[in-house]
Amino acid sequence: MAKLTKKAVDALEAPAEGQAFLWDGELKGFGVRVTKAGVKTFIIQYRNAEGKSRRINIGRYGVMTVENARDEAKIKLGAVAAGEDPADTDDNPHQQATVAELCDWYLTEAEAGRILGRRNRPIKKSTLAMDKSRIETHIKPLLGNRLAHTLKVADIEGMQSDIVAGKTAKPRGKGRGGVTTGGPGVASRAVGTLQSILGHAARLDKLESHPSRGARKLAGNRKKRRLSVAEIKKLGAAMRQAERDGESPVALAIVRFLALTGFRISEGQGLQRPWLFADAGYVAFPDTKGDAQIRAIGPSAAKIAASQPVRGKSPYVFPSDITDGHFTAAKACLFRLCASVGIKGVTPHTLRHTFGSVAGDLGFSELTIRALLGHAAQSVTQGYVHIDEALKLAVTRTCEEIAALLDAEDKAVFPEQEERQAT
Repeated sequence: MAKLTKKAVDALEAPAEGQAFLWDGELKGFGVRVTKAGVKTFIIQYRNAEGKSRRINIGRYGVMTVENARDEAKIKLGAVAAGEDPADTDDNPHQQATVAELCDWYLTEAEAGRILGRRNRPIKKSTLAMDKSRIETHIKPLLGNRLAHTLKVADIEGMQSDIVAGKTAKPRGKGRGGVTTGGPGVASRAVGTLQSILGHAARLDKLESHPSRGARKLAGNRKKRRLSVAEIKKLGAAMRQAERDGESPVALAIVRFLALTGFRISEGQGLQRPWLFADAGYVAFPDTKGDAQIRAIGPSAAKIAASQPVRGKSPYVFPSDITDGHFTAAKACLFRLCASVGIKGVTPHTLRHTFGSVAGDLGFSELTIRALLGHAAQSVTQGYVHIDEALKLAVTRTCEEIAALLDAEDKAVFPEQEERQAT
């Protein structure tokens, strides 16, 4: 008998009656069974310590690959050699769950609020959305068919290496989603998600143990890019030119607002009017990455937000012009602005890092800068909002410094245009 292969299993025909078998020529007792309905199932057959012939299912072909089934068969047959009987534990749910099934279980339980995350609170919808994306894009394609309890550290780190190598990368689809890429950062976050799922499964008795404990995640590259003074001026000039060229005023307003506040793009684009207290100079976020927060904003930033036109009953400061939600295309606008003046390597996070860096240039302490960026929440006591006076000074000076640079005239930014106007 030859070694059992995918080609051989695919060629195995369903019998007219009963069932047919194809056995592996290398691993004794390992084979595949096909019924008259055409269902193919991997099996092992052996004699236990009492001499009784046993046959148990490993998994269905299509859900498991030949290689996965062979690995599982080796484990079970190894147990037989050690005097155990895998059939005695074959109905144990700990031994049956695939990685894909555990991922689906996690999403269902987390969405229902039955799995707790940081600070023993239900996992945020935004976090679950990212988890689901990593599950569907990376984890399921690479490890979804594996029985979870058979995973080893090498499997987890192998998935990480495959993601870095781009094995799960995909081009942009027809929808509004972005391009699926690889890289260390993406790979490390996917491993983190899988480790979290397996950890919850072990804690809640879906697995007997945590199979990925000890797997090492790649260190991500900390984002250090900030705009220089000259680049901030160029961005301001690009915004003025884009406004003349018909760029979306909402997109331009968001980009400017992000530059003047250091807000995350999700916080800026999703800002709602009930949260904005422009006259008092703060935004009261009911929920952020760091839970509910009071975030001080400078006068120029408050003016931008307060001056945005109201669109019907939309609660958003920056509403979408095509849906009932908020505007979502500020990132693309930022890329166009930077490309127009030759600024490279900029993301919305660059604006956030720039805001903190400018505050540092102005002499404010690291603790104050952390508060400016929302890493240290301000307090709300009996309806009274307390914002430290030092923080008010810092946010005002930083905001107005960046506003002045954005508004500074720099005729060297568009030399071709200046030449055309001169002639």
